[in-house]
Amino acid sequence: MTTTPQTRPTLSMTQVLICGAAIVTLSMGIRHGFGLWLQPITSDRGWTRETFAFALAVQNLAWGIAGPFAGMLADRFGAFKVLLAGSLLYALGLIGMAMSTSGLAFTGSTGLLLGMAQSGTTYAVIYGVIGRNVAPEKRSWAMGITAAAGSFGQFLMVPVENWLIASFGWQEALVLLGIAALAIMPLAFGLKEPAQAAAAHAHHQSIGQALREAFGYRSFQLLMAGYFVCGFQVVFIGVHMPSYLKDHGLTPQVATTALALIGLFNVFGTYAAGVLGQKLAKRHILSTIYALRSVAIVAFLAAPLTPTSVYVFSAVMGVLWLSTVPPTNAVVAQIFGVQYLSMLGGFVFFSHQIGSFLGVWLGGKLYDATGSYDIVWYIAIALGVFAALVNLPVRESAIRRVAAPAAA
Repeated sequence: MTTTPQTRPTLSMTQVLICGAAIVTLSMGIRHGFGLWLQPITSDRGWTRETFAFALAVQNLAWGIAGPFAGMLADRFGAFKVLLAGSLLYALGLIGMAMSTSGLAFTGSTGLLLGMAQSGTTYAVIYGVIGRNVAPEKRSWAMGITAAAGSFGQFLMVPVENWLIASFGWQEALVLLGIAALAIMPLAFGLKEPAQAAAAHAHHQSIGQALREAFGYRSFQLLMAGYFVCGFQVVFIGVHMPSYLKDHGLTPQVATTALALIGLFNVFGTYAAGVLGQKLAKRHILSTIYALRSVAIVAFLAAPLTPTSVYVFSAVMGVLWLSTVPPTNAVVAQIFGVQYLSMLGGFVFFSHQIGSFLGVWLGGKLYDATGSYDIVWYIAIALGVFAALVNLPVRESAIRRVAAPAAA
């Protein structure tokens, strides 16, 4: 019987963290502000909220579907090439989002192109590089640093995007963001691993064997179930909360500040989750995060809706926002090793994106049907309780594998 093998770093940890964090800051920062475009685009184009929400739902689903394939390519050929392709798709998707005049074209650019772009420029691909180049005892911390960078991107980019819309108009703002997305290309050079790295990290397990092993393992299934809930909650809130607040008479500035606060406080939340993941059972961290999310939503709905209550809710949710990412991916690396970390992380994230699809689409669908977001809020509360429970039985120890017989 053998455990999962350890790997030897090929890039410096500082280089990986700086470049990886910068890429995630830009990629996640841009997408976190998409809710700001709901009102101007639907008003200008004469579309319903469901049209916009469906395109964002397709984006999250496309991100999830493409994620495992982007991970496979990154594990096989290196993250560098995947990041280059993702950067180009990001720019094309944002420009297409600006130019679309029909719901179908909008779904194609905003949904399919941007979804595929995000699969190649965010966590699964970056975490694969971290797993191969950061020592196991620092891995959870390093993943927390990168997730915190994504949160800082939200804090930084949401006000920037709001300013771009106000100063240049929503179409020109999207074109400018498309140009900014091309900055991922030069940053990708810092994550270009030596060609021999893949061979050095490899052991005798095929992609098919890795998938059968993971999907047949109960803890992997439970992690996927919990991540589904994460996607549902954060994308529903991120996309629909600006409109929810406007419906209740609050100004767009309150929504912008709320999204920025989520990003700011998630810097601390994700970093703390990464640090705690080195000291505490990660399943307990995950269960606590999901339980506290439900408590926060209940308190938010029960309190009078004022700018102060919105800011308090945003700060609390910010601490919990992406703090599930470091412990979830660290558990996957801990159980299965890092050879196929990007691919397996992509499959776990696919579950997250199915939840994201339902969260953003149901938000628009049920709003158009009932004139309220109340039902979706209640679903988010119930799912948080479910996720808190399913993460408790997760086993974090490295999987035991039967050693392959030696060749003659």
